[in-house]
Amino acid sequence: MTITNQDELDGLKEIGRVVANVMQSMAKALEPGMTTRELDEIGRAHLEREGAVSAPEVTYCFPGATCISVNEEVAHGIPGDRILAAGDLVNIDVSASKNGYFADTGATFRMPPVRPSLDQLCRDGRRAMQLGIAQVGHDKPLAGIGKAIGRFASERGYTLIRNLASHGVGRALHEEPAEIATWPTCGDRRRMHRGLVLTVEPFLSRGGNWATNGDDDWTLYSQPPAPVVQYEHTVVATDRGAIIVTLPG
Repeated sequence: MTITNQDELDGLKEIGRVVANVMQSMAKALEPGMTTRELDEIGRAHLEREGAVSAPEVTYCFPGATCISVNEEVAHGIPGDRILAAGDLVNIDVSASKNGYFADTGATFRMPPVRPSLDQLCRDGRRAMQLGIAQVGHDKPLAGIGKAIGRFASERGYTLIRNLASHGVGRALHEEPAEIATWPTCGDRRRMHRGLVLTVEPFLSRGGNWATNGDDDWTLYSQPPAPVVQYEHTVVATDRGAIIVTLPG
């Protein structure tokens, strides 16, 4: 989507606020002993109160309102009977639509006690996303996002999952520009333009390079097996950089 007027930006900000608030409400509810299905129901109820609908459920018939991925699960985890425990890393990914606008956000949360190395991985995962967002702006190269994130990861000894990319969003959950790498690439000469709506969502890891399908055809796992975190915002490219629309409020 390309934003062309204030009404469109306001509509995008509204659904951006909704998904951010849903994710935060789910994160606050996290506690050992609850199932991922119970956590998902909290998200579903919040979406319904806001008059929003789950984007993966409506677009792809995903079996849940939100994606909840725990520990070895990298992304697209199906809410179910899995019981959350102390020490888990829990990724919550919320995407939804309202009044024809779509927004997408996600983050990895820690359930104490968590090893210090995983605390650092989470902090650096958020920092990697922020560095990618700093590369967003009118007439800037799309490849600059992955270049900045890749430099940060390499300097700190991390790897990046290289088959889970950022993407355009706004009037659909996934739209052009497709496959925006959050790792260094060669040959991508695409440039951002004023008003372009996209996600920035690196998957930072301590050794993982690829995401592979599990038996349920949804849940993705790191290959080789390794801890992975993901942080994601929906942003709009402007002359002055990025507007982040997935902020709670």
